[in-house]
Amino acid sequence: MAYRLIIIVIPEYGILKEIKNILKGYDVLNYWDVPSSGEQIVFNVIIRREKTESLINLLQKRFSDLEGFRISLIPVEASLPVPEPIEKVVSKYEEPPDKSDSTLEELTDRLDPRELVDRLSRHEIYSNISDLARLSKVYMLMVILSSIVATIGVLNSNVAVIIGAMVIAPFLGPNMALSLATILGDVDLARESIKTNYFGLFVVFILSSILGLIFTVNPSVPEIALRAKTNLGSITLAFASGIAGALAFTAGFNTTLIGVMVAVALLPPLVTCGLLFGSGHFSLALGAFLLFFINLVSVNLAGVVTFKAQKIRPIHPEMISRAKKMTYIALILWTSLLSIFVVLILIYRGIFGVLLLG
Repeated sequence: MAYRLIIIVIPEYGILKEIKNILKGYDVLNYWDVPSSGEQIVFNVIIRREKTESLINLLQKRFSDLEGFRISLIPVEASLPVPEPIEKVVSKYEEPPDKSDSTLEELTDRLDPRELVDRLSRHEIYSNISDLARLSKVYMLMVILSSIVATIGVLNSNVAVIIGAMVIAPFLGPNMALSLATILGDVDLARESIKTNYFGLFVVFILSSILGLIFTVNPSVPEIALRAKTNLGSITLAFASGIAGALAFTAGFNTTLIGVMVAVALLPPLVTCGLLFGSGHFSLALGAFLLFFINLVSVNLAGVVTFKAQKIRPIHPEMISRAKKMTYIALILWTSLLSIFVVLILIYRGIFGVLLLG
């Protein structure tokens, strides 16, 4: 639905008038206040989705230091009468706002509604992704199950089973959480996502290596041979998967199917690497690991680029400075690693030799 309900708990009745003045610059659908305990007021606002982030940003800047102040955001499933279409809302912003309005002058981080039509607010995106970045018992169980299923699929060259493993693999959340943490300068979320993601990937490798010791691994099996080598096409696939994963969260799409794309890039190559390593095929295992690592770098680079392109950013000055630094470091790191891998692939395939020979 195109609208959101913002519930604002106001600790002082005196700031109610100030909030109402702020809302004049947002052309909200409706608002009303409800008396609560003591001097607290519960203020409800129904507003278009694309205006939500800017309004919450301003309210945070103005009132977040007040004790007892709180904002809750709830999607509106339906509204009657039917609200006006987005084309009419956007047309109202074709001309720049009246700078004589003191309220509008302070909306320095106000985002053009046309830029936000296709994505959720930063707050909704953060809430959705951060929940998937936690290292939990369910996460570990899903990692173990997806590893076992993927191992069976790879050993038997059964594509349907491999796809089933990728459906339950929970790697989309932690990777996208790391990209979002980078863009927002959120160190705590970055640490949590790194711990969750890489611990899960380590479990996949160890478990598949143990299974490689137990079962007979035939390197000529198509699903193994396919992932024991790398090429430029795998980079394209992983990069597209990362973009799709980020867009799924920002647009509010169902992430289950998109998660399959990210799992395609990460799970089968890592399982193949573990199986080959456990069975003693170390050179082939190295090729599979290279494919996995290239895909991991591509997915994270794509996530950072996509979130940045959608203008997701923090609002607090210290967070802005940290986010710029983290984003710069991440882009340099991921791009450098990817460039090195591309050169190695080209050298391996003999492209440079052909060029030198004319």
